[in-house]
Amino acid sequence: MTTRRWQDWLNLALGAWLFLSPWLMQYGDFTGAAWNAHLLGLAIMVFAAWALYKPSPWQEVVSMAFGVWLALSPWAIGFNGQRPIFLNAVIVGLLVIAMAAWAMLRDIEFDKWWHRATS
Repeated sequence: MTTRRWQDWLNLALGAWLFLSPWLMQYGDFTGAAWNAHLLGLAIMVFAAWALYKPSPWQEVVSMAFGVWLALSPWAIGFNGQRPIFLNAVIVGLLVIAMAAWAMLRDIEFDKWWHRATS
């Protein structure tokens, strides 16, 4: 991607929220959920910051993968019974996916990159 997107700013904020959420929502006792939030939050922030600095289509694909994992992680890690933590992971994951998809769909360069990558 050749242009910076506001969606990357939102993903940066979502990553920061996710990273801080174990402390802010006080779910540090759920170790797997807390580690998941810290690691994914940090990863989302790094890729969003990188996309802001030097936009590239593959960064959005990676962000989408992080969002998919985050949305599925309550079942994979086993914290789907903890409703606030579950909702936090799923909603943030879906928002990360949506922002990355929106950025890709609005960028003409992504279409060119996708056709080169899949040909």
